[in-house]
Amino acid sequence: MSRRGLVDGPDFEFFRRRYFTPAEVAEHNQPEDLWVSYLGYVYNLTPLAQAYKGNQLLKPIVEVAGQDISHWFDPKTRDIRTHIDPLTGCLRYRTPRGRFVHVPPQLPRSDWANDFGKPWWKGSQYEVGRLSAKTRNIRIINTLTSQEHILEVGALESMWEILHRYLPYNAHAASYTWKYEGKNLNMNRTLEENGIRDEEEEFDYLNMDGTLHIPAVLLYFNDDLTEL
Repeated sequence: MSRRGLVDGPDFEFFRRRYFTPAEVAEHNQPEDLWVSYLGYVYNLTPLAQAYKGNQLLKPIVEVAGQDISHWFDPKTRDIRTHIDPLTGCLRYRTPRGRFVHVPPQLPRSDWANDFGKPWWKGSQYEVGRLSAKTRNIRIINTLTSQEHILEVGALESMWEILHRYLPYNAHAASYTWKYEGKNLNMNRTLEENGIRDEEEEFDYLNMDGTLHIPAVLLYFNDDLTEL
């Protein structure tokens, strides 16, 4: 089966998402599938959870699986927030949920191994993408089959990224021309850049339910059966 290449669009065999919504992060809320977000980025901590499986220090992280933990961090230093330890008078990491993986103990201990390299929250080894600061809903209507789906997407996602989200519903999504109000969409641009305005604030101002009007993108079949 032919695949769409770089001339017509991204090669989805090697495609990497840039943005994830909070709802998507929340789906990964188990020790065997553990994501968190903080300071605008999304991290897959599953390998960390597997490496420290059964370790009590993993418990605070498992408790926040699928959640945003930006409040753990100082946004200026991007390090864990600190405080003065009343017992030792030293500057220490602030861990209200209890000490967790890679945080040093309060006092020196011979059983703490610090040969792990960088702490898990430093560096980008677990980073999978950015957290969408703002999301919106979009209706996608297949004019060939009359099927309709509503997707929650990031406001900064390109149409190619939205197409990628739509693939589970239609593996031949790239075989369609995507249109809004009769005009072909530029797949490298966002919804807003294509003239599909986000009117949520206006609906809120008017005290109206924004879910009653969700913009619709229409898909017209091109008859080439491209599969991504």
